[in-house]
Amino acid sequence: MEIHDNEYQKVLSDLSDPVKDLRSHIPEVWRGFAELHKAALVDGELPGAVKELIAIAIAVARECDGCIASHARSAVRKGATPNQMAEMLGVTVLMLGGPGTVYGPRAWKAFSEFYQLAHPENTAG
Repeated sequence: MEIHDNEYQKVLSDLSDPVKDLRSHIPEVWRGFAELHKAALVDGELPGAVKELIAIAIAVARECDGCIASHARSAVRKGATPNQMAEMLGVTVLMLGGPGTVYGPRAWKAFSEFYQLAHPENTAG
């Protein structure tokens, strides 16, 4: 699982300044979204890692690279494994068909990038 670029780190980095700027113009909306985000993804009957995988599946369906990057990073941080990610993407491809075969691999690359950063000992090469 060797990744040679930081494409999805760059996606998040490129969004950082515009997000901060927009957030400064609509702080109440952003604060509300942040609270919803936190409440929806906290450990409950479903672990947070599983919820992040669900979010990635939806991000793949919506073809949102920023969402894919953000939730891939969070899924890794919450302990999702490459095998869990792969199985979730298999279901996503089943449900989406052709678009899933384009955005599923993009999500796999994002997850792999963040996984490699968090687990360099598990990296080939």
